[in-house]
Amino acid sequence: MIESIHITSVATYGTTPAVLDGLSTFNYFYGANGSGKTTISRVIADAVKFPGCKVNWKARLPLEPLVYNRDFVEKHFRAAQELPGIFTLGEQNSAAIDQIEAAKKESEKLGESIAGLKKTLEGDDGRGGKIGELAVAEDSFRDVCWKQKQLHDDKLKMAFEGFRNKAEAFKGKVLAERASNRAEIKTLDYILEKAATVFADGAVRIDPLSTINGDSLLTCEQSPVLSKKIIGKSDVDIAAMIQRLGNSDWVRTGLAFLAVNDQVCPFCQQEITNVFEASLTAYFDESFEADSRAVANLFAKYVADTEALLAAIDVLLVKPSQFLDHVTLVATKKLLESHIEVNRQRLVEKKKEPSRSVELASSEELVRQMVATIADANKAITEHNKMVANLSNERQTLKDQVWLFLLEDPLRDAVNTYETKKIELEKTIANLNKQILEKQRAKEEKKEEIRALECEVTSIQPTVEAINGLLASFGFHGFSVAPAENKRCYKLLRADGTDAKDTLSEGEKTFVTFLYFYHLLKGSPSESGITSDRVVVFDDPVSSLDSDILFIVSTLIRKLCEEIRTGSTTVKQVFLLTHNVYFHKEVTFQKSRGGGVLKEETFWTIRKSRDESQVVRHSSNPIRSSYELLWLDVREARNGNLSIQNSLRRILETYFKMLGGIDLDKIHERFTGNEKLTCRALLSWVNDGSHSAHDDLYVAVDDTTVTLYLEVFKKIFDSAGHIEHYNMMIVGPPITTGAIRSLP
Repeated sequence: MIESIHITSVATYGTTPAVLDGLSTFNYFYGANGSGKTTISRVIADAVKFPGCKVNWKARLPLEPLVYNRDFVEKHFRAAQELPGIFTLGEQNSAAIDQIEAAKKESEKLGESIAGLKKTLEGDDGRGGKIGELAVAEDSFRDVCWKQKQLHDDKLKMAFEGFRNKAEAFKGKVLAERASNRAEIKTLDYILEKAATVFADGAVRIDPLSTINGDSLLTCEQSPVLSKKIIGKSDVDIAAMIQRLGNSDWVRTGLAFLAVNDQVCPFCQQEITNVFEASLTAYFDESFEADSRAVANLFAKYVADTEALLAAIDVLLVKPSQFLDHVTLVATKKLLESHIEVNRQRLVEKKKEPSRSVELASSEELVRQMVATIADANKAITEHNKMVANLSNERQTLKDQVWLFLLEDPLRDAVNTYETKKIELEKTIANLNKQILEKQRAKEEKKEEIRALECEVTSIQPTVEAINGLLASFGFHGFSVAPAENKRCYKLLRADGTDAKDTLSEGEKTFVTFLYFYHLLKGSPSESGITSDRVVVFDDPVSSLDSDILFIVSTLIRKLCEEIRTGSTTVKQVFLLTHNVYFHKEVTFQKSRGGGVLKEETFWTIRKSRDESQVVRHSSNPIRSSYELLWLDVREARNGNLSIQNSLRRILETYFKMLGGIDLDKIHERFTGNEKLTCRALLSWVNDGSHSAHDDLYVAVDDTTVTLYLEVFKKIFDSAGHIEHYNMMIVGPPITTGAIRSLP
């Protein structure tokens, strides 16, 4: 059974979809000619031909659509020379018929089982069930993966190249890496540090840093002369005195002033004898002088070495490399500078007092630390240069490490949950599909069994007899239906045996074609398919028929509806579309309905406004009388509604002339001033519109005009004392307008 129909962008239907939902067993549509009824019947007949339309079947199991419209009449009567025969079950083989009925029930059970399995598999709308659960799991896992991409995309975007713009592609990459990634696991800190160079734009080779050499400095600090007490000769006669004083440095300083002080002692101001002067000079011999020079040279060398070392360090610090530990090197240099300053002061003291023993602070540990810092930087530079030389491989390695990091840390639980759920659901889905396939095969086998049984007991002759019986009973004696020579088609013959097809009146053609369609509902154009379930559409089946035949057609359709209610027919759903009020009332008549609608039926009206069809669902049968239809036109008056003039005229004439006994030509006398002019203009406008056909191409009935005269129309009833009637009719029965809406 059809549950809903969506129609858009076809014929008179616009881009806003007309949605016919909540359809039931019996669905009645009323609309004027050209309003869009036939389009609905064509969509039901073959929705594939209309890309903008959709027919939704219950449990997505389509039934065979049989559609009576002008396309059917053209195909089976006007275009064809002979009518295809209608095969029906004969009554002479009751055993075969019972077998067919039993096989059909088994087929129906299989169909119900298939529908149940499909519901479990796909849900009611094709997007639920186990397939829907799998889709939810897929979407949830995709979103989790995408959040990780967004979290790390700023610094690791090169690793995500090719998968950065689509969440589904990124999820697929995660799963692919799950199956194949064999990289070494690295921490995020390592990856980010590596990415800063490997993924950097324009990575280039970097020259190694110059090393420093503190060996000479360390040699100076360990020189033996530093600990040596430099004094004069011990065998000189005054040596004992100098040593007893313990201050040879003081004596040596005074000796330098003796030569410039006219042989007078610079300390006691006594004259010095030549012998004493000679003894002093002999005490400070060449060995003493040599040691003193060694101390001076050591001082000079230490100053030069330290300045060179500090200068070399400054070169490294002026433009520090990204790989150099700048902070550590600066701190170590400051400590070294402190050591050097202390050692220089001690060397100055040694130089001034050679007899003193001094010890310099060792710079060995500080120099070693600086050398190690520079060596670490150069090691990193070497690795960087190797990476640059092999950048493509390095990048691929890091990319693999990035994906593995995602799999091992933030996504581990999500991946495990997803894969477990997916395996479980895919197994269930595969099992459901297997069961559906098996039952479909069984149903197809049952269908073949029914087809074979039908071929044994079918014939076109019962349809010939049934149609001719109806024609005769309704007074059509001028022609009849007979089997053609091939025994598989029908032809129309006069009483004298001549072909009657081309000489029938339009009413006769319409009636015989309808009878053919009506009997087709109980049979099939071939020996098989007679018992298949159907959906039937009647699109204006009473065109060109007089009132007597109209009654016959309505009776036959009502009979079909009763058969549907009792389950004695293969027809499961009916759509009736008509423009004929009387026919609509005849077909839809139900004593048990009351004021609303039965659960098994729906009522609709189709209107065309501004050349666009609109479908409205009603909470009760909207077709009650022609007079009520006129008021419906007034209630739903819109821009460009050219029929409003005729509707207003007919209401006024029907009510005031026929029912109220009031002369419309004098009704304007009840008004005064401007309202009197307006009333006269309304009556003139109404009469003009009732006797001529306006075309929107030349006459535009705009919203202002319609509104103005609708107000005067109301005042006519008010001035005549009949406002209660107006109020009752303008409200009308409640309708549901929610049928016109956008698709979800």
